[in-house]
Amino acid sequence: MTVRTHLLVLACALGLSACSSTPTHYYTLIAPATQASASVAQAPFQFEMQPVLMAVQVDQPPLVVRQGDGSLAILENERWGAPLGDEFHDALTGELERRFGSRDLAGLPKQSDEPVLSIRTDVRRFESVLDHYALIDVVWNLSLRGNGNGNGNGSKRQTITCSSIIRQPAGTGMESLVLAHQKAVSDLADTIARTANQWARQTNSRCPS
Repeated sequence: MTVRTHLLVLACALGLSACSSTPTHYYTLIAPATQASASVAQAPFQFEMQPVLMAVQVDQPPLVVRQGDGSLAILENERWGAPLGDEFHDALTGELERRFGSRDLAGLPKQSDEPVLSIRTDVRRFESVLDHYALIDVVWNLSLRGNGNGNGNGSKRQTITCSSIIRQPAGTGMESLVLAHQKAVSDLADTIARTANQWARQTNSRCPS
């Protein structure tokens, strides 16, 4: 093998090493825990959070960002800590638990004498524009049944379906974009919790405008 060939092999090896050493960053939609705030009155129902439907274009481990020409860029070294649908589910569930003053009881036994609110969310758009904004477009459904076991005369089910489009400005960098998405999920939780509490008390109320 010639000296030139040796140098070419070494250069290729160094190039591959440099590529493989590119750090991978992991992000979450779950906002960090904050200091305990004033106690929240418990909602007049038990609640269960159903699995989230996530837009297929972005439902993958790498972050997907929208570019100015309408194309999408898949950032292999910028990744969610879990599948995006699971991240969204867990983030929204935690926010709602704080607002309802109770735990998510999906898959757990319910009190037979208390109504149960089921929450379903369909994320139609989860848009990320680096250095500009984060946007979510979510159709959400509330379903209320009269008691925890779903049996008997009190188990009649009522439903309401609403939608929310929430856009949050993002500063410079990936961290700011993720924080903007966290804020969007928090705003969605505010809207769902406010609507659910009012609707559970007066089921002829409408979706927020």
